[in-house]
Amino acid sequence: MISLITGGAGFIGGHLAEYLLDRGEEVIVLDDLSTGSFDNIAHLVGRKGFTYYIGKVEDKVLLDRALGASDRIYHLAAAVGVRLIIEDPVRTIETNINAAQAVLEQAVRYGKPVLVTSSSEVYGKSAALPFSEVDDVVYGPTNRARWSYAYSKAIDEFLLLSYSRTKGLQGVVARLFNTVGPRQTGLYGMVIPRFVEQALAGGPITVYGTGEQERCFAHVLDVVPALVRLMDCRQALGQVVNVGNDEMISIGALADLVKRLVNPDAEISLVSYEEAYGAGFEDLGSRQPDLSRLRELIGFAPTHSLEDIISDVAVHARDSAAAHAAVREVT
Repeated sequence: MISLITGGAGFIGGHLAEYLLDRGEEVIVLDDLSTGSFDNIAHLVGRKGFTYYIGKVEDKVLLDRALGASDRIYHLAAAVGVRLIIEDPVRTIETNINAAQAVLEQAVRYGKPVLVTSSSEVYGKSAALPFSEVDDVVYGPTNRARWSYAYSKAIDEFLLLSYSRTKGLQGVVARLFNTVGPRQTGLYGMVIPRFVEQALAGGPITVYGTGEQERCFAHVLDVVPALVRLMDCRQALGQVVNVGNDEMISIGALADLVKRLVNPDAEISLVSYEEAYGAGFEDLGSRQPDLSRLRELIGFAPTHSLEDIISDVAVHARDSAAAHAAVREVT
């Protein structure tokens, strides 16, 4: 089995590539490194069955070469992180929609199955917890850049489902909820890596807004096998499936937990959304996935706790800091 992973040098993509190689499969990674990092796949270079291309998914020649040599496609390439969405909405929209359409067109042409990763952002401002795949969605106005990501990922889902209904595409949408773990960066606003990095640096741990907003966090080592099992599940074809953990915690309580586990001496401070992201930013109250469909399809049950996630992120952050310090000493 040869799998193409677009966005394969991203945080999730790198873990997925490693998982598939460990299963004895071959992997082709295609990534332009705009938000991904070669560090996420550097340890895979030289392994039997691993190939990578640096370039854009929208490059038809490059995509044709990579996709034509594969048996299935995991489409992970996307704009990521709240900060990038706010600062560069044009890039967000173009990356998410154009890349998805390019992949789906070629998948139909070659008759290859495809899994497209979407986001809990698609639910928008819905207050009907837990979020079910068949729920209505509620978006903010188009003059708020924050919603460009939700709209663009929803279009990705519409594209896959439409190609599935009208062109015979074998595909599934995995709607991800806050996937976290080692090698994830806090650069684009991911909250747990940012909290851990701040705690390790001595603080303060900065909580945006009131800290009362609630989220659910899943370990990447639980999410990646779920993606592969969804790709293998014929009953999942043509469906949208929530993927994540359904244990909810407030961001304020999350900061307290990071403080306790990583650095009890770190202070916690509140930062307004306006100060963090600029005027007009909207956040959501609570997000929690209904995982009934995922459990029914693949018998999903997460095996890593939130404490495990924080511990693994902290260990990786410490190791990375030590490695960078060693390099600075040598140079």
